[in-house]
Amino acid sequence: MLAALVLALCAAGAAGWGGWQRYQAANDDSASFAQARDDALAAGEQAVQNMNTLDHKTLEQGLDSWEQSTTGDLHRQLVDGRDAFARQITEAKTVSTAKVLSGAVTELDERAGRAGVMVALRVTVTAPEGEPAVKESRLIGGLTRTSEGWKLSALGQAPVGATAG
Repeated sequence: MLAALVLALCAAGAAGWGGWQRYQAANDDSASFAQARDDALAAGEQAVQNMNTLDHKTLEQGLDSWEQSTTGDLHRQLVDGRDAFARQITEAKTVSTAKVLSGAVTELDERAGRAGVMVALRVTVTAPEGEPAVKESRLIGGLTRTSEGWKLSALGQAPVGATAG
């Protein structure tokens, strides 16, 4: 009887301890921050990939993807220049595909709804004639959290080479 009582107390203690640990993990700010960082990174990588992928045969779908991936001034620039850009791609008849090689969050301000990412890409551009051109690059993107999630609000080339002097 005494052994059963001790075993029951140990089981209750273990259950209580496990419940407390689970509660702490669920309400831990670092877990919330890690989730926000992961969400921003996934959205940033996808948006940068979208912005570097375009097929003249499915041009409207590709340009829609660009617009859906962006917000702010970058979005307005894409919308304003859409017709001119569509003419250029249609005339060139190019297909560009991007593959994310790696990415990282460079900054994250959850309260302000801003984040930064750096993404390494391999972009392949295929023209109607000739061999495909393959280029690897690093891009820096600014993200803004919207009601639809993280969207790209700025995009540019990452500096290359030593900056210390």
